Amino acid sequence: MTDSSVAVLSLSGYGSLVRWARGARRQPSHARPARPGAITAGRPPDFGAMSLLRERTDGIEVLRLDRPDKRNALDTATIRALVDALTSFREDGEVRVVVLSTTSTAGLCAGADIGEQLDAAGGVARMEAFAELYEAVELVPVPTIAVCVGSCVGAGAEIAAGCDLRVAGDNLKLVWAGARLGVPVGPARLTQLVGLSRAKELVYTGRPIGGEEAVALGLATRVVPADEAEAAALELARALCAQSAPGLRALKTMFRDLEGTTARIAHENELLVDFQRHGAGLPQG
Repeated sequence: MTDSSVAVLSLSGYGSLVRWARGARRQPSHARPARPGAITAGRPPDFGAMSLLRERTDGIEVLRLDRPDKRNALDTATIRALVDALTSFREDGEVRVVVLSTTSTAGLCAGADIGEQLDAAGGVARMEAFAELYEAVELVPVPTIAVCVGSCVGAGAEIAAGCDLRVAGDNLKLVWAGARLGVPVGPARLTQLVGLSRAKELVYTGRPIGGEEAVALGLATRVVPADEAEAAALELARALCAQSAPGLRALKTMFRDLEGTTARIAHENELLVDFQRHGAGLPQG
């Protein structure tokens, strides 16, 4: 692939279409212009709104959710696209840091797309995809950074918590919504980050957490204006790239083993799928 190539990952229904083209893509409002030699990704204007944009520069891979009208609420196709992207890094020796971001400061991810109409089997398939996504975030072999702007609710909070580091925008609304929705999710990741007592309070109440509080709780490294959050995350990513690549990969594995979150996440994922299969499941409409 040449430097001017554009990788397009556009989603429709349960499948994905990958098309390679030449040219430049539009930049999100809060992203810095691509540096010379960057590999960029986008979608042509005639494709649907369900898409994931990918860009790599100097070993930093940026994944941008691009469903601004939905505040990046996740439907099945988008979940599977994220899983495919995240799992691909396990065999990618060139990637140094992964940044999860958005094309809109309105939200990193507003959770599941409850407007997606699914039958019982489709609901289970989507929850299984969510379980795969949470595992995939955990198993990325290099440091991950989440750009936490606007709505980070439910699945969005889980994705952010699964990343190694988080940069908060000043418009952040970080919410663990499991108790409100009746969904058994939240404790596996959050407890490790903020401690048992505070995790219970945040999960039980589902109250929103702003940027300043996220920093105070250790959920974010810093808070910046929302339209500067991705730039701040990229600055942090470049600082990580200055370190030893093999060293960072080894340390990532050591931290994961030390935290012991993998087994807890696997157990929580089983509960999620059972909830969808035998319980009320996620709401629709």
